[in-house]
Amino acid sequence: MLHSVDNLEGFTIGATDGEIGHVDDFIISDEAWVVRYLIVDTRNWLPGRSVLVAPEWVTDIRWEDRAVWVDASRQAIKDSPPYDPSTPINREYETQMYDYYGRPRYGE
Repeated sequence: MLHSVDNLEGFTIGATDGEIGHVDDFIISDEAWVVRYLIVDTRNWLPGRSVLVAPEWVTDIRWEDRAVWVDASRQAIKDSPPYDPSTPINREYETQMYDYYGRPRYGE
């Protein structure tokens, strides 16, 4: 079944050990036209902070519960490289983020 990414906005995001926020928006590649990142608003947990999560790290989507689960701990999310929506995402930032999480980078 196919779903629009618009349907995911507002879904709760859960880490391996608890809730971290909700889906606020998405980063789309303008070259490949694929979702590269979910923007997670953590204001209820980490005020004033948003983080990025790659779709590859999503382990479950529960449509009926409006919830998305990712393969990362709350502490890992808390200590992740900061995301600044006013700064374009470049390869250096992506490398830093994937290395921090110990994940293989997309395209490699």
